[in-house]
Amino acid sequence: MREMTKRFLYDAFAGESMAHMKYTIFAEEAEKKGLSKLANLFRAIAYAEYIHARNHYKELGLLKDMSNNVQQCIDGENFEIEEMYPVYNNTAQLQNENGAERSTKFALEAEKIHAEMYKKAKTLVDKNEDYSAGKVYICPVCGHTVENEAPEKCPVCGAPKSAYKEFSV
Repeated sequence: MREMTKRFLYDAFAGESMAHMKYTIFAEEAEKKGLSKLANLFRAIAYAEYIHARNHYKELGLLKDMSNNVQQCIDGENFEIEEMYPVYNNTAQLQNENGAERSTKFALEAEKIHAEMYKKAKTLVDKNEDYSAGKVYICPVCGHTVENEAPEKCPVCGAPKSAYKEFSV
């Protein structure tokens, strides 16, 4: 692929990914305000943006075998843990931006857990095995992530067990 086309597809992937997330967030807010049809519109178009991002990602040749896909996750989480979030958090502290400091701290703590989970997943995938946990719980306030059972209280933000969202097969 020619360099300019490649750069444009990367940019398009980033833009479509951001639109997907933004519209998903808008859908949650619309739902909270009782605007269920608007929420539905946001979710539907968010899905279309996901399709665009997926198509660009595939065209760039970035979708690999499962072991490489999981390794991409490990690499991304490690970058966030080792470089990105520490710098973002320090900057927020330096500039007395309490909300940004809290947000980046929450993300950093969750990313540490995600990296470990992906390392475990890679070991299993490399042995042609599926991931071991049938349930994963996510704190909707900070993103704290845990397998099998949510804690009584989130160790990062203090949210109650009842707030955790369950993902199960």
